[in-house]
Amino acid sequence: MASTHTTDIDVKAHARRIADEGYTIIERAIEPELIDGLHADLLRLEREMQIKPATNDFEGSHTVRIYNLLVHGKRFEQIPVHPNVLPLVERVLDPGCLISSLSSISIDPGETAQPIHADDQLIPLPKPHPATVCNTMWALTDFTAANGATRIIPGTHLSDQSPDYFGTYDSMPAEMAKGSVMVWHGSLWHGGGANTSGERRVGIAMNYCAGYIRQQENQQLGISTDLVKTFEPRLRELVGYSVYNALIGHIDKRNPSFLLDESGDHHMVWDVS
Repeated sequence: MASTHTTDIDVKAHARRIADEGYTIIERAIEPELIDGLHADLLRLEREMQIKPATNDFEGSHTVRIYNLLVHGKRFEQIPVHPNVLPLVERVLDPGCLISSLSSISIDPGETAQPIHADDQLIPLPKPHPATVCNTMWALTDFTAANGATRIIPGTHLSDQSPDYFGTYDSMPAEMAKGSVMVWHGSLWHGGGANTSGERRVGIAMNYCAGYIRQQENQQLGISTDLVKTFEPRLRELVGYSVYNALIGHIDKRNPSFLLDESGDHHMVWDVS
């Protein structure tokens, strides 16, 4: 299951594990220099923006979260399109997938366990169902049972219900080394772990949704058009300047990429004859 910072991961094998168990871990997926650079960027943003923990059980009272990371520097633009991760997400969803949210989650010592939840449980669809959400957690530090590694309950993506927010469940820590990435089906029951260590656990939550599902963070309003114009073509599509199956997301029968001054194919599904 290991990757050595190349694009030769066994996408089929990882996708099978997600189908069977609800999650997989791509070991050593991300280049050390990128991981270290992202970590430094987060520390800088936390300092400059004076980010403080929230005051609710879900986000955590000892957890620092920074949202909408694509507006905070070029290095973050590498995350959604990383060649060791995106092909697997496209396999779980399909190539029409979108960025749902991109945020950091830094769990400090003293944090308690996050309630077990499923990332798609607010979507009103009967369960089990095909993946509408596929999320990833990038380990910018080692993830251990002691420092708050994500707690998971394998196989629960096949359950016919979502967990009770106030319920208590047996779970296991998804331990992984710095530079690894966990990828999971949006119905998997999971939650951030308690940090009983003396060290901070730092991760980036790169979350995707199917092209027909509303994004968790509003990418089109949250990122200026001028900034999106500087993105590479695939990243422009992922934030929503695209149409799903030649129909969903169009503007007056045109691909919204025209707002970026792009010319190109704007054929819609009804143009096929």
